[in-house]
Amino acid sequence: MGVMAVLMLPLLLLGISGLLFIYQELSRLWSKSAVQNKVVVITDAISGLGKECARVFHTGGARLVLCGKNWERLENLYDALISVADPSKQTFTPKLVLLDLSDISCVPDVAKEVLDCYGCVDILINNASVKVKGPAHKISLELDKKIMDANYFGPITLTKALLPNMISRRTGQIVLVNNIQGKFGIPFRTAYAASKHAALGFFDCLRAEVEEYDVVISTVSPTFIRSYHVYPEQGNWEASIWKFFFRKLTYGVHPVEVAEEVMRTVRRKKQEVFVANPIPKAAVYVRTFFPEFFFAVVACGVKEKLNVPEEG
Repeated sequence: MGVMAVLMLPLLLLGISGLLFIYQELSRLWSKSAVQNKVVVITDAISGLGKECARVFHTGGARLVLCGKNWERLENLYDALISVADPSKQTFTPKLVLLDLSDISCVPDVAKEVLDCYGCVDILINNASVKVKGPAHKISLELDKKIMDANYFGPITLTKALLPNMISRRTGQIVLVNNIQGKFGIPFRTAYAASKHAALGFFDCLRAEVEEYDVVISTVSPTFIRSYHVYPEQGNWEASIWKFFFRKLTYGVHPVEVAEEVMRTVRRKKQEVFVANPIPKAAVYVRTFFPEFFFAVVACGVKEKLNVPEEG
């Protein structure tokens, strides 16, 4: 009996592995079929996350509109997508559009250009974001406004320009790639956290307004999106609780991981997603149910005069 158990264990593990592999492949194919022939607009497509979203949706057969404020980098992305395209699978040539969301005046013209090209937009991925770090009293009001324009007014202006088309067609999905700081803020990120709070509030309200038109509003909130080659250090409970917390919060997630989650969000039409390790996720609930403790931990970091590292 013992010998049979020993022999059955590897077979059981092999069977489970096989089932997981089949599930992942079916999920991947399902994700691609969900965006086949769909018109997908991606803002700040030249960022690390934007490039990965472009790769995932291009492979899935979407009709991409790639927006960015640097034409040369847009062309480099275009060349990269075309060079790796599989000839045996149907893909479409991406359309490139110059767009700086901090310059709101150009957004209506960009929306008109996109609609004139394809006649519709099926999926809008609001990905553009500008970060700033520093004590609140040292950040100029001009910079505060610039951050708010890029992270709040830019995305909602583009959304408002494209939304009537979705409503008239009674179909569409808008994805806001936000940040966990839309739920809570940490020191030295006042302007950034405020813009993310504002954006999340707008799209939470919009979700209820457009539900009757079958337009889906999704928010994907990672921690900081780190660069391709930066990896988190191991936590150390011998250090202060703030340093442990902040280390876990700061080193965010990889762009590939977030892009794949954006694709899953589109396929499953999820409304709200957090992409983070357990520490930041727990922090959201601690902030909600134990605010005094949360504020004490955050204040501890300020008292220690922590040198806050830059995001990836």
